[in-house]
Amino acid sequence: MSRSPIVAPVLSLFLLAGSRGVPSPQATDGPSTAAPDLGVILAKTAEYCRKLESVAFDYICREEITERIDPNLDASRPLLSNWTTVGQGIFVERRLPDIRNSYVYDYQCVRTGRKAREVRTLLEKNKKKLNRSDATLETEVFAFGNAIQGPVGLFGERVQALYEYRIAGRDKIGGRPVVLVDSAPRDPDSAAKNLYGKAWIDPATFDILKIEWSEKGVRHYGVFEERGRKYGRTPRITLRSEFSVEKTGIRFPSKLFIEEAYLNERGRDFVRSETTVIYKDFKFFTVEVEIK
Repeated sequence: MSRSPIVAPVLSLFLLAGSRGVPSPQATDGPSTAAPDLGVILAKTAEYCRKLESVAFDYICREEITERIDPNLDASRPLLSNWTTVGQGIFVERRLPDIRNSYVYDYQCVRTGRKAREVRTLLEKNKKKLNRSDATLETEVFAFGNAIQGPVGLFGERVQALYEYRIAGRDKIGGRPVVLVDSAPRDPDSAAKNLYGKAWIDPATFDILKIEWSEKGVRHYGVFEERGRKYGRTPRITLRSEFSVEKTGIRFPSKLFIEEAYLNERGRDFVRSETTVIYKDFKFFTVEVEIK
């Protein structure tokens, strides 16, 4: 199994997409009032992105990361030692154990103008206390960064001309009605393909509460396609960003979830890896907003 992490573009933008466990928009009972016009949504989200880009802020939070990796598909063939006897003439395959990692970082994001700098201190790895300053991510499968800038790559005024948008339905997040806006690059071969996905937007405030990124935009997606060929399965990468922390009109990342799965010919999935990132215990320092 390769130990080199796959770098996701959307966090630099965030990594990601595919939808598992998310209710279909048609199946939800959204509000009876009409959804805002798509043009209004795009104008308001572009305004928010201008605000996000012009804010100068420092914040520190706790970044808790858990990884689960199932190595069983990576075994080239079943080994005799992988089978155990449970009775006369009865054998049961003994699965290889999951690989589980956990990391706790002190995460600081310092943003001035349109540039953001991330600083991490590794506080804990696999329950072992540490205090490693200027630390890099030690995750084994995915690397990520600059989570707060995810919406800018999708709804920023400079990039909107690169996409086709449509209202895909309605949903609710914590009882809060939202409108789903889907996007796709006008030119599939353009760099914009790295950023497209589906966003959950509050039609009252135009807050972007969640983004689910298209797996086709995951950097080095060919690695997963190659694994799929090796396994005889089709890859499916799910990548979701959530923004539930709010300060002075800016939404900060609260969760990142990434699932690497492979589907057999019957559509049944084998989840090779899951990465979950929780951002909590925010402390804000300077927050200045200038709308231009």
